[in-house]
Amino acid sequence: MMQSRRSLLLGACAGVGVVLCGSMLSIHAATQAKDETKAKPRVIKIEARKFIYTPNEITIKQGEQIILELTALDFVHGFSLPDFKMRTDIMPGKVTTLVLTPTDVGRFTFLCDNFCGDGHETMNGSIIVEA
Repeated sequence: MMQSRRSLLLGACAGVGVVLCGSMLSIHAATQAKDETKAKPRVIKIEARKFIYTPNEITIKQGEQIILELTALDFVHGFSLPDFKMRTDIMPGKVTTLVLTPTDVGRFTFLCDNFCGDGHETMNGSIIVEA
């Protein structure tokens, strides 16, 4: 009789341990999923064509990681973001990506640095970084 009570008690404790362990795994999985969602960068698509970027003004949060997906519609344009020491060519029909995680707050100008004709000097835009 003593043996069966002890077996039942040990079995009950083991069952509680499994339930607690399962709960801990569920909590860990939920936390991990939340962290992965939070860390996912935002994708911002920018089109370049004579003599404009669309959009030409982008607002993001300080510390937010973004991926710029740049496409050119008509010409090999340049994309220069001097304050972040970033620069690339944008080829027609291809997507060029840049990853940006700004640490400073402010308004930062980007511009085309491949001469694309009269009006080239006005081909620019701004990234606004807010706290």
